Amino acid sequence: MRNSGDASQNDGGGPANIADATEFNSSGAPVQTVADVDPSHPAVDSNPRAGTTVDQNRIDFNDPTKTGAEAVAENLREQGIEVADGKSTDSKSED
Repeated sequence: MRNSGDASQNDGGGPANIADATEFNSSGAPVQTVADVDPSHPAVDSNPRAGTTVDQNRIDFNDPTKTGAEAVAENLREQGIEVADGKSTDSKSED
C-alpha cells in the first residue's frame, strides 16, 4: 500500500514543481516554462493577443487592490474618456 503523501513525478496529486518566474513579459505575464505543456496543442493559446489592437491591450486589469470596474474606469479617465461614477441612475425619463 502506497503512502498517500508520497507522490511520484507521474502522479498528478503531488505539488507542482515549477520554478518561479524570474522575468516578465511587457504584459505582466510571468515567463515560465512548463516542460510537459505543448504550446502547439489546439487547447493551448500560445499567443492570446494575436489579432488584437493596441487599444484593446491598453487597459491593465492586474491591480489586486481594485475591482475590474474600478480599473477600467481609471484607465478610461486617464485616456480622457468620460466615465459615469456608477451612482447615477438611468437617464431615460419615466413617463
